[in-house]
Amino acid sequence: MNVLVWIIVGAALGAAIPFLRTRLAGFMGQTPAHYAGTEPVLDLREHLSGRIACHGVIYGPLGRVSSRFDADFEGRWSGDSGTLAEHFTYDSGNTQDREWRLRLGPNGTLEAEADDLVGVGRGQLSGASLVLRYRIRLPAEAGGHVLSVTDWMYLAPGGTIVNRSQFRKYGIKVAELVATMKKVDTA
Repeated sequence: MNVLVWIIVGAALGAAIPFLRTRLAGFMGQTPAHYAGTEPVLDLREHLSGRIACHGVIYGPLGRVSSRFDADFEGRWSGDSGTLAEHFTYDSGNTQDREWRLRLGPNGTLEAEADDLVGVGRGQLSGASLVLRYRIRLPAEAGGHVLSVTDWMYLAPGGTIVNRSQFRKYGIKVAELVATMKKVDTA
């Protein structure tokens, strides 16, 4: 083979390996099947019900913390339909409210809607985990961009939910969120 062919093959492999590693072995490579049978089982009607305290950080595109937040959630369920009202307070002093409308379906499926979503979010419960994928429109002061989001929530043995989310634009990760959610004792 001539040198030009080797250069093209090398460039193609150089581009394909990181892409495949991310898609097959990284955050985006997870599937609900990886968590089938894990305990304790995440039941949204139980674990996202009542008052919930949330604490987290948002990482920017360079991997540095760009924002920190505390949030208060209130979950309510009637059968397989529920709402999760969220009130965020960011380290900047800004606040944000969102209300999720959730519907559990057959075989652990989930549909999620909120006013800032574009379309309907779709999720899958499996063992101690939930994956939820949706598109979100950022507020105008944040540019109004529409981002693709993948949320993974993992139930820890003590009842805390650990949430890791990645936000992508044109397939490129532009932000990541890591948060914990824990029911507040009301007794």
